[in-house]
Amino acid sequence: MDEKKDVGLGGIEARAGESHEVDFINVLGYKPELRKNRSMFTLLFQSLAIAAIPYGFGGPLISAIYGGGQLPMFLGWIMVLLVDECVALSLGELASRYPTSAGPYYWSFQLAPHNVRTLLSFITGWTWLIGNWTITLSVNFGFASLIAACIAMFHPDFLIESYQLLLIFYAICIITFLVCAYANALLPLADTLCAGFTAVAIIITLICLSVKADVGRNSPSDTLGHYDTSLSGWDSFSFFIGILPAAYTFSAIGMVSSMAEECEDPTVKLPKAIALCVPVGGIAGLFFIIPICATMPPLEDIITAPVAQALPYIFQRVMGSAAGGMGLTALVLIITFFCSVSITVAASRCTWAFARDGAIPVSRLWKKVDPKHETPIYALALVTIVQMLLGLINLGSSSAFLAFVSVGVISLAVSYAIPIVISMWHRRREVNAARWTMGPTIGWPVNLIAVLWIAFETILFSMPTVLPVTEVTMNYAIVVFAGFMALSGLWYAVYAHKVYKGPPESDGLVAER
Repeated sequence: MDEKKDVGLGGIEARAGESHEVDFINVLGYKPELRKNRSMFTLLFQSLAIAAIPYGFGGPLISAIYGGGQLPMFLGWIMVLLVDECVALSLGELASRYPTSAGPYYWSFQLAPHNVRTLLSFITGWTWLIGNWTITLSVNFGFASLIAACIAMFHPDFLIESYQLLLIFYAICIITFLVCAYANALLPLADTLCAGFTAVAIIITLICLSVKADVGRNSPSDTLGHYDTSLSGWDSFSFFIGILPAAYTFSAIGMVSSMAEECEDPTVKLPKAIALCVPVGGIAGLFFIIPICATMPPLEDIITAPVAQALPYIFQRVMGSAAGGMGLTALVLIITFFCSVSITVAASRCTWAFARDGAIPVSRLWKKVDPKHETPIYALALVTIVQMLLGLINLGSSSAFLAFVSVGVISLAVSYAIPIVISMWHRRREVNAARWTMGPTIGWPVNLIAVLWIAFETILFSMPTVLPVTEVTMNYAIVVFAGFMALSGLWYAVYAHKVYKGPPESDGLVAER
């Protein structure tokens, strides 16, 4: 990447070697309100905590089993790393040019033509907000499902009721809220600990599975290339169903952009953290995935796993006992808790930023910051309340709830694509002038790959995992996504257009369109 030493940001030059920091937040039109306690490494560790490789891949692992097994798990992981790194690099440039917690909707506003930028910003903002809320919801509910699967290890005949799963989910939401609200000063340390613990957990898992291998070891060809197209009903397309866990793992790579206002020199540190997340997490993930591929039981057995949680079932079978399986799953549960905290923090910053610009009902409340802990505690409360309300959906229909998992990925992906496309439409003029940029030669193909992948990913997460489609296996993601967007459109038409004028324009940053 090109890292420029002299850059005009709002008419102010940030020169290497200056004794003072340029307050980019003031230049971007906002007042600093949050504690700046994040470095490039803690931002990277937070992004890795959000990806949470053992949970991010292991939580939805059942999709990879239906999708054919080892081939999409291994090769699909590598393919997703390549295309998601293009997304990460594209987002990194935008974050470098406009480092603010407002993220994608701020980028859209600054890049779009004047006559449509307010509307485009509002659409991007609500897509971004819905993605933050629902992807956080998916993590916390997946956490609850893992706990339920652990109970099933020791009590195979126990069938957890929907309300019991909901209560576990509620407990997770409340605990996470308390940690995020009152331990803000310690959260960078927590992200650092998570990164270290994840590395240790992956090594422990690799050793235990490789040594024990209670159901036998697969041949090298089966470990990396076994492919059964009969389970999903999609035939040769099953491979793409199998890459869903990998795509889910890195779907939230842009969420750390909401932490921009808590970092010194975000024009360089923030994009570096975003760009490094995929290769660092991807390489670590191979040490987790390959041992599973080498020792896992037959696919036909795994699809019967309790609560559709394949990972605890695989651990139990490979370790040969419930205690052994529980030991490895406990490592994943700890990582998932870190993920829950980190992703909730990022979602609260996104919510706070959008409320600060008057785009959410009752914005005056949600934009308040707790002066003692320097935390947007009301926005954090809103994130928690929304999750708990949406969790009620599971009482009526588990398939409708599962749509929220897909909606999270789709919404985040679309919110990434909008500013990238606008930037390309204007020939990358703004990002080429960013302090951290790919430049015009590399930038164009990388942006194009990112947009094409997002378009395919949106379709992929809208499809049912298994054919033939029934009321249970139907994927309602597009319906739910359209419903959310319709509600935001109604809000804009009825009231928001009167108060939402977009984020403040950066002085000297944006040329007239």
